[in-house]
Amino acid sequence: MDKLKRFFANKYVRNKYVITFFIFLIYFLFLDDMDIFMLVNQRNKLNKLKAHKIDMAHQLQETRKELKMLNNLNTLEAYARSEKFFKQKDEDIFVISYE
Repeated sequence: MDKLKRFFANKYVRNKYVITFFIFLIYFLFLDDMDIFMLVNQRNKLNKLKAHKIDMAHQLQETRKELKMLNNLNTLEAYARSEKFFKQKDEDIFVISYE
């Protein structure tokens, strides 16, 4: 009990500006609509979106490379046969998959 009395007897604890500062600090950190938890959550989302943007840019670059490669008719036919399993009228395609 003696420690509590000494704590409240401190001139900084009785100062109205210090008390007001701590009340506003608690309000802004925990009770406001944009509290500290919301800010951390938004920062995490932003980091995930930045990583996703980098992945999409890399995928777009690969797709553009592939599109440039497909301008040649021979490579277009090879791509259609290997990737999309296209066939000519008199052919049969057998797909063998290993599990």
